[in-house]
Formats: sequence, structure tokens, C-alpha cells
Amino acid sequence: MFSQKLFGERLRILRQSKHLTVEQLGKEFNVSKQTVSRWELGDRLPALDVATALADYFDVSLDYLAGRSDNTKEIKI
Repeated sequence: MFSQKLFGERLRILRQSKHLTVEQLGKEFNVSKQTVSRWELGDRLPALDVATALADYFDVSLDYLAGRSDNTKEIKI
């Protein structure tokens, strides 16, 4: 099940694991630091194309980032 709050928590953890500030991540995705902060707080969600790009950037599956899976990588059958 999708959780907006979990999306934000995982995004924050991934950002911090790369030692990036909200401002630096915002620059990577052409958004303001306030936008990144709102994503991390669970107040807002990025557009699907941006969420997919975030998953690619952090080398995790979109399902992981969205809280639908605890596996960071997509399992391909």
C-alpha cells in the first residue's frame, strides 16, 4: 500500500545517505529546496516522472521509494 509519509521518510534517508542537502537535491531535479522539504515531510508528492527519476538517481525501485516494497531493487522474473 502506498504511504505518502513513508515516501518522504525514504527519500530523506536516501538523500542523507548521499550526504546531500535539500538544496543540492533540489538543484539536481530543478526544484526548490522547499519542494524537496515538502516531499520529505509528506506534504506533497513529485510528479510520476520525477518520482521515477528520483528512484533511478538513488538506484532503488520506485516500489521501494513509494513504500510498496521493502526491497530496494526490483525483482525481475
